[in-house]
Amino acid sequence: MNPPSHNAGPARTSGAASDVDLERLLRAAAQVKDDAPIEPPFGFDTRVIALSRRNGNGAAFLLRQMLARVALAAAAVIVLAATGAYLELNGADNSEPFGNEFAIADTAIQDEVGQ
Repeated sequence: MNPPSHNAGPARTSGAASDVDLERLLRAAAQVKDDAPIEPPFGFDTRVIALSRRNGNGAAFLLRQMLARVALAAAAVIVLAATGAYLELNGADNSEPFGNEFAIADTAIQDEVGQ
């Protein structure tokens, strides 16, 4: 039993037949003249820019829209951070033992003296 070939398949042909097809394709490609214009038709870029501006989806519009979203997100982060800082500083309960950095040591000393 022969292992399957990597090139074998329903669309593949034998090596000699595909070489002939390739040669014919290359000869046909070599005979084509390069008369096709390389640049777009006259006025194409102007029409694209005018259409883009008319529809309101130009690059400047997209840039403005993105900057507005970034500014809005930044403002929201600033408001949340300021609110959190305010609540942390003004809403802290000083009677809580963990609010003071010496509270744990003071509690331990009082427990030892109280025994």
